[in-house]
Amino acid sequence: MTAVASAAPTPASITVSSDPALHYVLRLADLCLIHAQRLSEWCGHAPVLEEDIALTNLSLDLIGQARALYTHAGRIDGSGRDEDQYAFLRDERDYRNPTLVELPLRRAISGPAGDFADTVLRNLVVATLLKQVWEALAGLGGSGGRTGSMDAELAAIAGQALKEARYHQRHSADWVVRLGDGTEESARRMQAAVNRLWPYTAELFAADAVDDAAATSGLGPRMADLRPAWEAEMNAVFTEAQLRVPAPTAFRSSGRQGVHSEHMGYLLAEMQHLQRAYPGGVW
Repeated sequence: MTAVASAAPTPASITVSSDPALHYVLRLADLCLIHAQRLSEWCGHAPVLEEDIALTNLSLDLIGQARALYTHAGRIDGSGRDEDQYAFLRDERDYRNPTLVELPLRRAISGPAGDFADTVLRNLVVATLLKQVWEALAGLGGSGGRTGSMDAELAAIAGQALKEARYHQRHSADWVVRLGDGTEESARRMQAAVNRLWPYTAELFAADAVDDAAATSGLGPRMADLRPAWEAEMNAVFTEAQLRVPAPTAFRSSGRQGVHSEHMGYLLAEMQHLQRAYPGGVW
């Protein structure tokens, strides 16, 4: 009779403390990770080979930023947890990314196929936001007397990430302008992407206790305080691309509060499968 080794038990999900500083850092890390996961879905599917490579590299940059932030999160809460535990062993409601980045823009939300216009717009929205965040945390660029984070490690992470965010912003802005100011068809599809995704941007700047605590302690800025600079940079691109900002709506997404869309569970099932099936596995 042949002995069969029993499978390793599925690891239990980790419990995340309510420390506002930890949640502030996890929000940034989750934004980078989930955005990278969605971008990686374009590998092998982009409209041209050069962009296929570019989107993959943007995804890798964001994963690198997420890794640094998750490692720092383990120091903040004193748990000693590593990047893999934070990335793969949390339940859906413990992820704090905005809903915008979890939308399956290559695998269309509705209809037969995704539209590349949605992805380049989301890249611009996120890259412009992260550029503002990294500048504020590192005490570089921008205005308003930014002095940087009192957390030296977080400021250092921001200083490194800023260079990548600036490139991501330029790259995505070029695409938005190319499509918005291109043919009649590309302009129509680019404006349609703006109309679909713009309502999700309100969540990026929603004020709450986590942001207030970060601003009070000097850990980092309130997202709401970054909105004017973000809007100015977005409007500059939209003007060149001949795009219109939709009228405000009452719609509010809530991913930063842990209340996600129906797409998040499917994303995590795919992303976490190997770590859940083979606990502690490494490459």
